[in-house]
Amino acid sequence: MITKTLSAYIAGLHYIHLPPSVVDMTKVTIMDWLGSVLAGSRQKPAQIVADMVKKEGGNPQATLIGFNEKTSVSQAALVNGVSSHILEMDDLHKGSILHPAAPIIPAAAAMVEHESASGKDFITAVVAGYETAIRIAEAITPSHYYYWHTTGTCGTFGAAAAAAKVLSLNEEETRHALGSAGTQAAGLWEFLQDGAMSKHLHPGKAAMNGILSVLLVREGFTGAQKILEGKKGFFRATASEIDENKAIQGLGEMYKILGNSYKIYPSCRHTHGIVDLGIEIVKEGIKAEDIAGIKVKTYSIARDIVGNPDPRTPFEAKFSLPYCLARALVDGELVLESFDPAVIKDPKVWELISICSVDDDSQMNNLYPARWPSCLEITLKNGQVLRKETSYPKGDPENPVSKDELELKFKRLASMTKDETRVEGIINDLDDLENVKNINNLLI
Repeated sequence: MITKTLSAYIAGLHYIHLPPSVVDMTKVTIMDWLGSVLAGSRQKPAQIVADMVKKEGGNPQATLIGFNEKTSVSQAALVNGVSSHILEMDDLHKGSILHPAAPIIPAAAAMVEHESASGKDFITAVVAGYETAIRIAEAITPSHYYYWHTTGTCGTFGAAAAAAKVLSLNEEETRHALGSAGTQAAGLWEFLQDGAMSKHLHPGKAAMNGILSVLLVREGFTGAQKILEGKKGFFRATASEIDENKAIQGLGEMYKILGNSYKIYPSCRHTHGIVDLGIEIVKEGIKAEDIAGIKVKTYSIARDIVGNPDPRTPFEAKFSLPYCLARALVDGELVLESFDPAVIKDPKVWELISICSVDDDSQMNNLYPARWPSCLEITLKNGQVLRKETSYPKGDPENPVSKDELELKFKRLASMTKDETRVEGIINDLDDLENVKNINNLLI
């Protein structure tokens, strides 16, 4: 049974089992997540959810990161999960098409704080969550992704796994927790049609529902025993193509967190390969005013999700490949300020968008999601044609971003809410996380 096998793995995983490379990668991943949470806490969707939670009230069990307040463990996971995903700077695992940090680490952090657990417990819980969510997502990718936002759906399983690990649930208890998580797993792509805030709600609810599932188990609540592979279980209900073996293949031998990708641009990951190529063009001395035509080829899911040629809001611009590319060609970079409402109206950018076409390519479709390929062809006004291709955006394991670069990214995001001394202190604490006895002070 797939569910039973995963549950046994989660219950049996301990810090001592983790290779040093996995520990180091997990600490970097937690740092990368925390930067997104701290900066995201200042954004409107996070403020709305936090205000709602404050009005409802809750026992002060876990920290609302960036708000310097505490609430119940499940509500803290909700708010912190929402904050994680707003700026589009959180991590991604390309093979599963999943943003794992946003739903998993808020659940792990809230539960570790609630239980006064250690840094080693935190690391182990995050690894358990990543292994669970990524593997489940890989089993149903890419067909699941057509309707379902994997971060909300599979992220719920990961959040439950992380929380279960903190509470040291046994195999049977963990199976019940996954059963309750699976029946709550949700997240639909319809928000793209109107730029709704639902995307940010998905990881928050996934984190919250994962914790709810685990807390209910502790009180004796039961869940479906074959929630993944059952006849009316998660796999069959949400995917037309399933490879169940991917959920358990190499379990305990291959660690999925080592295949994680990190974002250096604050936009949908489907735009990043093309932005890389656009910045390369600029570095070669090409200016926006030199360009007569732009052709983009990519895989069909990227075209469908980020092909929007008429973005009018910051959210829409983050999901517009033509805008992100044009902005990069004008500025030679793509940063948070690239999505300010006034900046979006830049006529130089709109001139480039008007001459940009985005098409899918059958060969690229066959490579996705193991690779996220893109091809950029630019025709200059002098008739010269420039062509560049990539299969791995910057931040993929095959095209890695360094720890120093990720620390710089963290400093930029964390400095929106913390002073320089505190930011440096957080980096030092995370670098020594396995020796931290209690993570409470880390999250304030």
